[in-house]
Amino acid sequence: MKQRNLLLIGLLIIPILAFGQRREVEGMKYLDENRKPIYRQNVFIPNVGEFQVLKCDFHTHTVFSDGQVWPTVRHQEVWEEGLDAYAITDHIEYTPHKEDVKINPDRGFQLLKETAERSNIILVKGTELTRNTPPGHFNAIYINDPSDFIEDRANELDREAVMKALEQDAFIFWNHPGWQPGIEGSYEWIPFVDDLYKNKALHGIEVVNGFGIHFKALDWCIDKGLTVMGNTDIHNLTAHDYDFSKEYVHRTMTLVLARERTAESIREALEEGRTVAWASKYLLGKEENVKDLFNACVELKPSHYTEARNNGTKINYYEIKNKSDLYFELNLSDGNTTSRVVLYPNSTQLITANEETASLSGEVVSTYVRSDQHLKVDFDLN
Repeated sequence: MKQRNLLLIGLLIIPILAFGQRREVEGMKYLDENRKPIYRQNVFIPNVGEFQVLKCDFHTHTVFSDGQVWPTVRHQEVWEEGLDAYAITDHIEYTPHKEDVKINPDRGFQLLKETAERSNIILVKGTELTRNTPPGHFNAIYINDPSDFIEDRANELDREAVMKALEQDAFIFWNHPGWQPGIEGSYEWIPFVDDLYKNKALHGIEVVNGFGIHFKALDWCIDKGLTVMGNTDIHNLTAHDYDFSKEYVHRTMTLVLARERTAESIREALEEGRTVAWASKYLLGKEENVKDLFNACVELKPSHYTEARNNGTKINYYEIKNKSDLYFELNLSDGNTTSRVVLYPNSTQLITANEETASLSGEVVSTYVRSDQHLKVDFDLN
C-alpha cells in the first residue's frame, strides 16, 4: 500500500517545532529538504455496519526485552503507519539486554502513556509470557501489573505463569504456534493448551505473526471459538523489516470491529471474536467477519451499458468498486462473466455478464475463512 495521505498537522506543525526556533548561522546551510517528512498515513477501511474497523498491533518489542528500539521509536512507527491501537509486549522471562538496560517490564508502557494520549493512539498494557516450547509463548494484554508475573522458565511453572495473567483479567492469546516446527508438540493442540482453553485462560491465537501465516491456528480459532489475531512481533524497525517501497506492503495487524474507538470497545470486540487478521494482500478470519468486511468495502453497481453482439447475445457491463485500502482478488466461477477480478485499493474494475445472467458467484482468493477455504461471495444482478 503506497498511498500516503498527508496530515497537514504533521507537515506543518512538526517542522515548525523542529526548526522554528533554530538560529541561522552565517557560513552554514541547512539541508532540510533531505529530511524525511513527518506525517501519519491514513489507512481507510469503511465502517462495518455499526462497527468501526480499528487497526491494531498487539505484539511488539523494545529494548526492555529483546527488541532493538526504544519505546518512543515504536510509538512513532505506530503513529506514522496509521494504527489506532497497539501494545508493548516485552518478554517477562527473556531479557538479553539486562546488562545494558535496567529491566522493568512496565517501563515501556509508562514511557508511552502520555505520548499515546497526546497523539490520539490507544495504548494497551501488555507483556509476553515466554515459556519454553512447547507450550511456547503467550501474550497477555489488558493487564494491570506485570511485575507480579513469573520469570522462572521451569516447565512445572508454565501453568502458574499463565494463570497469573488470568488473575489480572488479561486477554490471553497463543503466539506464533508454528514458529518452531522442528520441536515435537510445538504446532499441536497439546494437553497443556487444551487445559488453558477449558479453563478460559486462552482467548485467541496469533494466526499471523509477522511474515508467517499459521493455517492450523486459523482452523483452531474457527473450531473452538477463539479470536483470530494478526501482529508484527516486531523487534527491529518496521521500515527495516517491511519493504514499504513496494505497492500494498504494510505491517501485519489485527483489524478489530469495535463499537467505539476506545480501549474498552476493543476489549469487548476481542472477547466477542470480531477480528480479521490483515497481512500482505490477505485477510484471514471467521467467515462472518470476513464476509461483513468484504461487503462493507466492495460494491457492485447496476449495469450501465448493454452490448449487442453479432451472435445475438447481449452483454451487460458493470462497475465493481473497492472503497477501502484493502486488496481483494476474486475468481468468479458461476455465471457467464469475467472470471478473475483484482480490486486494488480504492479502485474500480469493469466486469461483464450475459444479459440473462441473474447472479454471479465465486471466491475471494485473497481471503481465508479456513486453512483450505476462501470466502464465497454472491452478487445479485437484478
